[in-house]
Amino acid sequence: MEYVLIGKIVTTFGLKGELKIDVYTDFTEERFKTGSDVYIKDGDEYRLFKIASKRYHKERLLVAFKDHQDINLIEKYKGHKIYKAKSDIKPLKEGEYYFDDLTGLNVLYDDRLLGRVQSVEEGIRYNFLRVSLSDDKTILIPFIDNFTERVDLKEKKIIVKNLEGLL
Repeated sequence: MEYVLIGKIVTTFGLKGELKIDVYTDFTEERFKTGSDVYIKDGDEYRLFKIASKRYHKERLLVAFKDHQDINLIEKYKGHKIYKAKSDIKPLKEGEYYFDDLTGLNVLYDDRLLGRVQSVEEGIRYNFLRVSLSDDKTILIPFIDNFTERVDLKEKKIIVKNLEGLL
């Protein structure tokens, strides 16, 4: 089975097994829908959980899992990543990408390798590519048409433009 990364457990919240989640998807309501299945990657294994409840607290998503609504049952998953089965997700439209698809791609600027996508970070208006450069520095590049010329998943590269003020 293939999986799509949708979030990361930051910490626990309260004694009833709620978890604070860093969300890595633009489709939060759909991916974390009450009653739906998610998977937590634990070592090499993906463990199935059913979402019992979700709510927001100070702009952070809080999630509880069915049969795990006790801090003692869930605390061990702090720092783990949360996934959906790819088969449970509607296909994306042309020009849309999963964060996982972009992570690790080479970033080219002016026909030379600038760096590699370390992560995709969700912003208020648009997302950013965190690109690690060859000198161990990182930069954030807005993932919008003004800066992204082309994404080629087959060749594992993103060609960017208009970076004069960012570098």
